[in-house]
Amino acid sequence: MKPYRAPAWLPGGQAQTLWPLLIKPRPIKLRRERWETPDGDFIDVDHLDGPANSPLLVLFHGLEGSARSHYAISTARACKAAGWRLALPHFRGCSGELNRRPRAYHSGDSAEIDWILRRLHAANGQRPLHAAGISLGGNALLKWAGEHGSTAGELVSGVAAICAPLDLAACGHHLATGFNRIYTQHFLKTLNTVSAARLRQHPGLFDGQRMQQAINLFQFDDVVTGPIHGFAGAADYWQRSSAKPWLKSIAVPTLAINPKNDPFLPARHLPTQAEASPFVRLEQPATGGHVGFVCGAFPGNLDWLPQRLLHFFLFETS
Repeated sequence: MKPYRAPAWLPGGQAQTLWPLLIKPRPIKLRRERWETPDGDFIDVDHLDGPANSPLLVLFHGLEGSARSHYAISTARACKAAGWRLALPHFRGCSGELNRRPRAYHSGDSAEIDWILRRLHAANGQRPLHAAGISLGGNALLKWAGEHGSTAGELVSGVAAICAPLDLAACGHHLATGFNRIYTQHFLKTLNTVSAARLRQHPGLFDGQRMQQAINLFQFDDVVTGPIHGFAGAADYWQRSSAKPWLKSIAVPTLAINPKNDPFLPARHLPTQAEASPFVRLEQPATGGHVGFVCGAFPGNLDWLPQRLLHFFLFETS
């Protein structure tokens, strides 16, 4: 399949990141299933059903994403057209209802990835899954694959990570500069709303005043995400949760796509092949933005990414 190249009418990483929001396809109907977690919480998993013997793709969403994110909708439509099944697990608190436990989700939550994949694998008749992750979900998935090495192949045929923030410190600090602060403000708006509700549910969980004063992701993660998930603070969380150091330990077919003009992660922080195992295919196109990948004549479409995922799992994992 041809590498991604942005259409001439849509130049620049910022435009390529934001344009998909304007051409988001209409969602298709999915079946929602609620799973009780081992620690007394719950997650919601949206399913595109199909024949039991058809391929099953698992797609983990990004920060504050859901089954209604543009990449989830376009992937669901592509799976339906191809006769594939799709599972879209929502991380805790991302399905429209506050979860019960104090914890939420984070970029290095490989334990949650493992539990979800094992349950889906069992429900799939012990047949390998195709697993993909977008942005935060991609980072957590790659970290999981690196931690499990060759045993990851017991659950998955391979993994794909799209625009994963492989170096969380580089990503977080870059999002605090220039125009990128618009993304930070968008994330903080939703994160603060959910976290304030969590604080009312669990008084004393963290310092609510410090959270409200946070103007970047480091400050938010330092008071909320890090401490409630067992980290000393933002620096500790970012260092221990980044997937980049785990790339050399991956032992299943892996696709990692990171455009060089992604406004979330500067190209100088992208891994080289020497920093990854031979199982990892690094695709670093010059264009694409952050999970943009618009293609076609104006106003464009979002078909390239789901087709790249299906092609990878069909032809590049055996």
